[in-house]
Amino acid sequence: MGDEAAASGSRRALPPELVREADSSLLECKVCFERFGHRQQRRPRNLPCGHVVCLACVAALAHPRTLALECPFCRRACRACDTSDCLPVLHLLELLGSTLPHRAPCAPAAAGAAPSAPPGTLTCQHAFGGWGTLVNPTGLALCPKTGRVVVVHDGKRRVKIFDSAGGCVHQFGEKGDAAPDVRYPLDVTVTHDGHVAVTDAGDRSLKVFDFLGQSKLVVGGGRFSLPWGVDTTPQNGLVVTDAERGALHLLEVDFAEGVLRRTERLQAQLCNPRGVAVSWLSGAVAVLEHHPSAPETGPCTTRVKVFSSTMQLIGQVDTFGLSLFFPSRITVSAVTFDHQGNVIVADTTGPAILCLGKPEDFPGLRPMVTHGLSHPVALAFTKENSLLVLDTASHSIKVYKVDWG
Repeated sequence: MGDEAAASGSRRALPPELVREADSSLLECKVCFERFGHRQQRRPRNLPCGHVVCLACVAALAHPRTLALECPFCRRACRACDTSDCLPVLHLLELLGSTLPHRAPCAPAAAGAAPSAPPGTLTCQHAFGGWGTLVNPTGLALCPKTGRVVVVHDGKRRVKIFDSAGGCVHQFGEKGDAAPDVRYPLDVTVTHDGHVAVTDAGDRSLKVFDFLGQSKLVVGGGRFSLPWGVDTTPQNGLVVTDAERGALHLLEVDFAEGVLRRTERLQAQLCNPRGVAVSWLSGAVAVLEHHPSAPETGPCTTRVKVFSSTMQLIGQVDTFGLSLFFPSRITVSAVTFDHQGNVIVADTTGPAILCLGKPEDFPGLRPMVTHGLSHPVALAFTKENSLLVLDTASHSIKVYKVDWG
């Protein structure tokens, strides 16, 4: 009795923030977003690679006859019969017991479970997508007219459109379909008049569709070596990075007629530019550079450069500079602007979402999301100031709301 009372007392003494962190980071299946449990379908199962998913997801991913499956995170092949109970997670569930808050997946903690988030931080409202709906997604965009969410991924139909609640309303761009198919999409944007522009590494082109998936324009023919990032300017033009040529291009397009009116090379000496974002407030352009790793230099480093609307450099910061202000290494994988003109980046090393502040004040580093993410690769703000984060490791879109206190 004494041991049981001591154990009960230790559970009551656990800090609520620790319980919340364990609940969101350790006790949730990152495929279906359901909390692990002792009952059969929710039991945590170890895959041979070390990743953990619930038994229901193992069954859903496995071939019905051969039981073969791929890990949804690292793609290592195995069989359902090769999995085993994850005893540490089961023991943690038993230890925490009734201290775990009752919640829906990715919902905020129950009232009183933890202190309020500091003003300006983000709390997760809900998530949608998931394995089977999205496969290794790479790009995310919002339609400014309808608020619908457009994602490009490796699924059968490469372009998927969701309503604001997360329901799939349309998809198109099947690989191998009648030209112009979408082969290996890297990024996507939606213009002011509702056209979808996709960078396609498969045939090194930029492809423009209407919202129903009808092709309007293909810009290829040697114009790009490796088109990567794409975004829409306040004037409804398109800015595109070319990772191999180290260039940033501006394209002026008559989208209704499907005619390319003019192209301009805005920058020509960038280092492996990938992500790009345009501020609707000022017209500033942020470009994400990747410096490849080498034995003598260590891991890959990243740099964020911000140019004015006239292409004057107004701010930049790299991995080393950020490490002076943050206790761990930062590897930037995506960049966007918020409605106040602050530069927001995704970090895959943390993983985390960070605010770098205004370009002229770099770096005013402030963490916004520090848990609940696996591998964020794209960001977008809604008109209501919610932040959408595309998490490619969990094949999902996570919706965060800014809490200004």
